[in-house]
Amino acid sequence: MRASKVPLNELRRVVIAASVGNIIEWYDFYIFGSLASILAVKFFEKGHPVAAFLSTVAIFSVGFLIRPLGAFVFGWLGDKVGRKYTFIVTLTGMGLATALIGFVPTYQSIGLTAAFILFGLRLIQGLCLGGEYGGAITYVAEHIEDEHRGYYTGWLQTSPTLGIVVSLATIIGIRAYLGVEAFNDWGWRLPFIISLLLVAIAIWIRLSLGETPIFQDMKARGRTTTNPWREAFLSNNFKYVAIASVVVLGQGCVWYSGQFWALYFLQTVKKLDVLTSSSIVGIALLIATPTLIFWGWLSDKIGRKPIILAGMALASLTYYPLYSALGTYADPANVNYGMSILIVVILVNYVGMTYGPIGAFLAEFFPSRIRYTSVSVPYHIGNGWGGGLVPIVTTSMYLSTGSVGYALIYPIAVPAIMFLIAIFVMPETRKHSIWEEGAIEATRSRA
Repeated sequence: MRASKVPLNELRRVVIAASVGNIIEWYDFYIFGSLASILAVKFFEKGHPVAAFLSTVAIFSVGFLIRPLGAFVFGWLGDKVGRKYTFIVTLTGMGLATALIGFVPTYQSIGLTAAFILFGLRLIQGLCLGGEYGGAITYVAEHIEDEHRGYYTGWLQTSPTLGIVVSLATIIGIRAYLGVEAFNDWGWRLPFIISLLLVAIAIWIRLSLGETPIFQDMKARGRTTTNPWREAFLSNNFKYVAIASVVVLGQGCVWYSGQFWALYFLQTVKKLDVLTSSSIVGIALLIATPTLIFWGWLSDKIGRKPIILAGMALASLTYYPLYSALGTYADPANVNYGMSILIVVILVNYVGMTYGPIGAFLAEFFPSRIRYTSVSVPYHIGNGWGGGLVPIVTTSMYLSTGSVGYALIYPIAVPAIMFLIAIFVMPETRKHSIWEEGAIEATRSRA
């Protein structure tokens, strides 16, 4: 089918609805990480605080590692049943799992059972998140003309960052209102429970949407896939899934090293309190979030590949001096807020370069019949495994060696290696049309 221009007000509604759900889902996912230092003492034996913290970070990372399985399951559903209802299911599951964390009894009440329950709910979070992104990016991309896909998907790409901002703002607000003692005692549960209200709003918004024009056309013509897994992974398409995984491994590592480990670094390395560290990272994220839209827009002009690869290269080359400088300016005895925020803004700009165009790249790289599955799996391999290991690897390396340099080996090496591979295997997809049947397959066969 040819692209029919979607009215601007309808396009905005599509982007907003997908983004709001994504923001809330990422809020749910990152509340856990933002409160890791408190959860460590609530759900594990207090006598070993370092072990308890590492155990909490490990459970946090499990939510990342399980994400490809969620992508595998929900990708199949999205390509068989449709984009809209699949990502409503994932949003509902995420919201319920997050809210239930707020009601789990602590280690002091039920012992290790508390940690096992927490582990199970974290697995559900990861499974649901594994199906969310593929649905959201596919849904938005399949409404947009080829010429503006980077710009509009760039807006969607802001949602994980804004999800972190919302989580940090919620924590700061509740902590300031209740006071430190009450927050640490029981108030930490409220950010999890609030998720129920946020998810209900997001589901109501998403239910008002229709299915994507491309999926409706495929369904009407009887062209939907009969077996998404076979077509995606047991065919020539598997080669392209592998290429996309390489690209997203580098992107995912930059994403989590530049945003989330900045928060862990301030809390675990510099020993800043939750309020100070959250304020620095939250303000920096608000300032730098527009870079995701800018780099997505620029990728419509000059291509996805040069911007994504430049972000990987810059991150690998400058992480060590940037984190060393952040360590100097974030001295607990005399925090230089301006310089600390500026450094995190630079780190998040690298996220904008790699993450802003990635949604358009993935949507343009795979055919419509298996787009949900093909986008979801490499995305969550890269972000779930490549990026998800950043908190546990960097934190463990620092706690075992006391060296920021050793802690940064993984965040520096992974983007550097993926950059070198992607130079040779990553195609430019800016001119791939997703509206013309067979166009993507024909373009890929000539690559």
